Amino acid sequence: MICTEVYKEHIEYTFNAFCRAVIRYAAINAWRDRDKRRQREISFEYLTEEKFYPFCTSDTYFIDTYKQYPVMMCGQRVILTKGD
Repeated sequence: MICTEVYKEHIEYTFNAFCRAVIRYAAINAWRDRDKRRQREISFEYLTEEKFYPFCTSDTYFIDTYKQYPVMMCGQRVILTKGD
């Protein structure tokens, strides 16, 4: 088969149309995935206002200033105290 200029141009236009369709449907899928993710997500404002979930926690270790806390580390006993 002889590849004429008209045939080469036809192949180029066909390939360009195919690429545009692939890019269009990829964009549609990306928007659809983004919308699905957005429906499943919950905003921080909703969590703090409606249900009051704190963003942080604080430990209650070493409340008593003079209390000693013995801990075993590497087979040795270490005594922890609150250092003021």
